[in-house]
Amino acid sequence: MIVQPKVRGFICTTAHPTGCRKNIENQIIYTKNKGTFNGPKKVLIIGSSTGYGLASRVTLAFGSGADTLGIMFEKQASEKRTATAGYYNTKAFEEFATNEGLYAKTINGDAFSTEIKEQTIATIKEDLGKIDCVIYSLAAPRRTVSDGTTYSSVLKTVENPFTEKNLNLRNNEITTATIEPATNEEITATVKVMGGEDWINWIDVLTKADVLSDNAMTIAYSYIGPELTYPVYCNGTIGKAKEHLYNSSIEINQKYGSKIKAYISVNKALVTQASCAIPIVPLYITILYKVMKEMGIHEDCLMQMNRLFKDKMSSSEIETDKEGRIRLDDWELREDVQDKVNDIWQKINNDNVEQYIDLEGYWEAFYQMFGFKIEDVDYDADVEI
Repeated sequence: MIVQPKVRGFICTTAHPTGCRKNIENQIIYTKNKGTFNGPKKVLIIGSSTGYGLASRVTLAFGSGADTLGIMFEKQASEKRTATAGYYNTKAFEEFATNEGLYAKTINGDAFSTEIKEQTIATIKEDLGKIDCVIYSLAAPRRTVSDGTTYSSVLKTVENPFTEKNLNLRNNEITTATIEPATNEEITATVKVMGGEDWINWIDVLTKADVLSDNAMTIAYSYIGPELTYPVYCNGTIGKAKEHLYNSSIEINQKYGSKIKAYISVNKALVTQASCAIPIVPLYITILYKVMKEMGIHEDCLMQMNRLFKDKMSSSEIETDKEGRIRLDDWELREDVQDKVNDIWQKINNDNVEQYIDLEGYWEAFYQMFGFKIEDVDYDADVEI
């Protein structure tokens, strides 16, 4: 089959197996070139097939020589439909890791479920004995809890509507967008899906099963962003969920402080399926990319995870802010960066939009999530899906 990108809304409904494989190979080469470091050696990544979870897996496997067990929720291919990008990513990662003598196994299923937690524990006991790091990097739109109730997250404001400039990605025009406030029920549901309740559940069951090493650590990923996006992100429904995630790290530390140390890593704004769906945010990201690339400090997911584990977490003293969070958004929120972003935000319009945003970089990052626009891949070739 000749596979071409088919974009619907803010997702691509196809994925290119060769492109995904090449993307993983490029990530491995980058990580090796950064050099080895003394990091975790037996790692569980909950949400391991795309984004920060995948980048963590590549970084720890090929930078620290870690054996990794991943949890994903991805679709295999059918006769007429490609598999999801995360499926192809994972198969490629497992191949490369196994070829270098690293343990790499992945469980495909709903990480929120009791069944997958039990299967994970059984696999750890059989294959790894105990693990020394748990990475929680789930990005799911909905969650079904044990009583059968399904909660769906929403990307809305809290209390008041928010109107601001917006980039229409269909025609690249600057418009305005208004995001309406969520109901109390929607806020609760978003926290249920994107907060830290399931993270705590995982640590509870792993501790009870005695599959965590002494002095193990667990990390979850978050985002705060600049004041410009506070109404839609930091102070919105997703911000409420991230606040709950942070409070969950405190709860884990209070509950299991002598056994496992919990951290929140606050990362930078990047092109993800989630960020593409939030009005106003894509305009901020395209401006930010332009500014940070011109300043030579732009990072993608993999670069961020290499800096996290190699530079910020491999020493005995882990650098945190006063709330105990690791700040990988430190370059994004630098005063000189935000001053430039805010200056552009004020003067950008349809006459000068191409001058002030990195639209090419935005779409390149978008398509590369699905294995497209990768160098040295023949997209006219017939491939086995």
